[in-house]
Amino acid sequence: QVRLVESGGGLVQAGGSLRLSCAASGSIGVIFAMAWYRQAPGKQRELVASITSGGNTNYADSVKGRFTISRDNGRNTAYLQMNSLKPDDTADYYCAVRFSWQTNFGSWGQGTQVTVSS
Repeated sequence: QVRLVESGGGLVQAGGSLRLSCAASGSIGVIFAMAWYRQAPGKQRELVASITSGGNTNYADSVKGRFTISRDNGRNTAYLQMNSLKPDDTADYYCAVRFSWQTNFGSWGQGTQVTVSS
């Protein structure tokens, strides 16, 4: 199955920036879309941003205007540029992929921690 490895998390002060990367490897087939989810302590995992192979994107209302998702289709790599970070952005961030034959995102990475201090 596809292997997803996230990187780029860390500790930043409010107003700072981070860029997360997700590298996919293995026999992954044709990827229809990639996405970033996050989960904060005591909360449900939520969709942050997604992008299709055609470049269509969507974002959670809480990150619109601050986060940008991008994708290198040739490298099967997704990025999440996070600007103007807020303490509420603190969470574990996970990369996910949706193959062309799937109706939902399936495979997940191990996660990378983002902590934003005030």
